[in-house]
Amino acid sequence: MIEAKTVYFEKPGVENTEEVFRVAKQRAGELDIKTILVASTTGYTAVKAVEALNGLRVIAISHSVGWRDPNTQEFTEENQKMVKSRGGTIFTATHVFDGISRALRSKSETVTIGGITADVLRIFGSGTKVACEIAMMAADGGLVRTDKEVIAIAGTGSQGRGSDTALVLMPVTSQNFFDLKVKEIICKPRF
Repeated sequence: MIEAKTVYFEKPGVENTEEVFRVAKQRAGELDIKTILVASTTGYTAVKAVEALNGLRVIAISHSVGWRDPNTQEFTEENQKMVKSRGGTIFTATHVFDGISRALRSKSETVTIGGITADVLRIFGSGTKVACEIAMMAADGGLVRTDKEVIAIAGTGSQGRGSDTALVLMPVTSQNFFDLKVKEIICKPRF
C-alpha cells in the first residue's frame, strides 16, 4: 500500500502556482521522478517553474503558433530566453485533443471525439485535462519516455496563467491515449 498526500485548493488560479511547484518537487523527490512537464502559454509559468524546480528536468509545453491569432507565438521571446538560460526545454505543438478537431468544430459546428474526450477529462478540472494532454504532446515529440513516470503541471485555462494541478502519470503517445495512466493526483482545485 502507498499512502500519499493530495492537496486540494479552495479556488483555481495563479495564486496556487508556488504551492503546486513546492508539492510537485517534494513528490518528485519521494518517487525519484526527474522530469516535470509544465503547461505554459506566454512563458510566465515556465519561468516560475525553472526557478522553483531547479535540479529537475523542466519541459515547458506551449500550444501551437496561431492558437489565438494567426502567425502569433504567445510564448514571449524574453520568456523563452529565460527558460532556456536556466536549463529548461520548450516544446511547441498542436493540442492533442484539438488540432483538426478544432477546425471541424469551427467549420461544421459539429461534435468531435477530441472535444468529447477533453470535456470528459474536464470533469476532473481543466488542469487535469491539460496535464494529460501535455504528457501525450511531450511523448509524441520524443521528449519523454513512455516507460518512465513524469509529473505534469497545468492550470485552469480561464485564469490565463499559473498552475493549480499536478499529476503523476505514465505518458503515452497520442495514438495510445487509452493506455495513459494517471498514477497520482498531487494537487488540484476542489471546485
